[in-house]
Amino acid sequence: MKKAKWSALDLTMGGLFVAMMAVGANITSIAPFMVIGGVPITLQTFFAILAGVLLGSRLGAFSMLTYMLLGLAGAPIFAQFKGGAATLLTPTFGFIVSFILIAYIAGKLVEMKRSFPMYITAALVAMVINYVFGTNWMYAAYVLWFDAPEGFTYQMAWAWMLVPIPKDIVLSIMAGVLGQRIEIGVLSKSKFRKQNQAA
Repeated sequence: MKKAKWSALDLTMGGLFVAMMAVGANITSIAPFMVIGGVPITLQTFFAILAGVLLGSRLGAFSMLTYMLLGLAGAPIFAQFKGGAATLLTPTFGFIVSFILIAYIAGKLVEMKRSFPMYITAALVAMVINYVFGTNWMYAAYVLWFDAPEGFTYQMAWAWMLVPIPKDIVLSIMAGVLGQRIEIGVLSKSKFRKQNQAA
């Protein structure tokens, strides 16, 4: 079946999520209190999940791809206001790539069934994908082309990720809950959802 072209409203919604990703990457610059135990709380995974469940798999993934390409082109929209092609070589770039995957997969799951349990499931599956893809990329980067800390191991890479896991579980569940609430209260009655259902 031929995919319908995106409308101006679709692209506007996608652009909104690109902007939210940029803000979410650097939220501690705007709200310095969003640091727990010395660990800054970024909202990128939260917004990537929302992009998938609200915009759908295709548009959600496209908005995350746009975010990544803009950053690689030099826009300072990655964490710590970084940007540019050099970001490709950083150990954490895999997490940026994973945002495309999690938006697509979260969107696909919700498109199968728009129920509350499915929104939560989609959000948590997306978070797991974010961790698996991002952490394995980070390990590969340190082993293959980045200066690894002394004694660096695969287990150490995962040990580093234990600190943000609790907050990411909470934020992912919040994304699922908020996504379902917005769908019921706003999008299900909106022109955006009707035109996408018609497509």
